[in-house]
Amino acid sequence: MLKDTLLYLAQNPRLRDFVVQNKITRNASRRFVAGEVLEDAVRATRALNNRGIQVALDLLGENVALKEEATEAARNYINAIELISRTQIDANISIKLTALGLDISPDLCEELLSTILESGQEHNVFVCIDMEGSAYTDQTVAIAKRAHERYGLVGTVIQSYLYRSQADITQLVDQGIRVRLVKGAYKEPQSIAYQEKSDVDNNYVQLMNILLARGNFPAIASHDEAIIDAACKFVRDHGISKSSFEFQMLYGIRRDLQEKLVGQGYNVRVYVPYGSHWYPYLMRRMAERPANLMFVMTNVWR
Repeated sequence: MLKDTLLYLAQNPRLRDFVVQNKITRNASRRFVAGEVLEDAVRATRALNNRGIQVALDLLGENVALKEEATEAARNYINAIELISRTQIDANISIKLTALGLDISPDLCEELLSTILESGQEHNVFVCIDMEGSAYTDQTVAIAKRAHERYGLVGTVIQSYLYRSQADITQLVDQGIRVRLVKGAYKEPQSIAYQEKSDVDNNYVQLMNILLARGNFPAIASHDEAIIDAACKFVRDHGISKSSFEFQMLYGIRRDLQEKLVGQGYNVRVYVPYGSHWYPYLMRRMAERPANLMFVMTNVWR
C-alpha cells in the first residue's frame, strides 16, 4: 500500500512543486541525487572512482512534450559523453527514450538517439537505454536492437517483475546486447507483472543466472544482499570470472555494500542521477526501500 501511494504521488504535480521548491527536501534529495548540473555529477563520479567504483551518469527527465525539450536532452547527453572523454572519468551514460521525445514521435526519438550513439561511438562511451513503464517496453527493446545493429556500443534494461522478461533476455543475449537487470520501479497491473516481492525476486535470480552464464558483460543491479550472494555463489560454482559482469547500485544507497564488493574484487558501478527533474526519481527510490523514505522524512522533520 505504501509503495503504491508513493508511486501515485510521484505523478502529483502539486506535491512535486512543494517538494522541489522546499529547501529541506531539496537538501535531503542530495543523498540520492548528485546535484542539478553535470559538474555536480562529475564531482560525485570522481569521488566514486577514487574508491574503485565506476559510474553510470543519468540525466533526470522523462516524458517530454516538446521537440525542443527532446533536442535539448539529446544535446545534454552528448555533453556528458564529451565530458567523460575529456576528463577521463570512469563512466558511461544511461538515457531515457521518453526524454528524447518518444511520446512525440518515435522517428524523432530514434533520430536524436542516433546523434547520441554516434558521439558514444566516437568517444568510446557505452550508452544504456533505460527501461521505463510497461507502455514503452516493446518500443524500447525494438529500438535497442536496431541501435545495437548499427552502433554496437549500446545496451538496455530488463525488469524482473514483468512476465515477458525471460523472452526478452533470451533475444537480447542471442544478439549479444548488454543487459542491465533490475526488479522494476513502476506500478504495473497483475495481468503483466508479478505483484509479490518473492515472485519478483525468484524471477530476478532466474534471469540473472541466464545473464551470468550467457550474457555479454551483464549488469546485476540490486541492493538485495540475498540476490548478490546468489550471484556470487553462481559465478563461483560455474567458474565464471568476476571480470565478466558487474554489480550496479544506486547513488547514496548501500555504500557499505558497494565498498565490500569492490574489496572482494568485483566490478561495481553506481548509477549517478543529476538534473533538475529529480522528484519522480526520488519518489520511486522511496517506494522501493522504506529506509530511503525514513532518511528523507528524518531530514524534513529534523
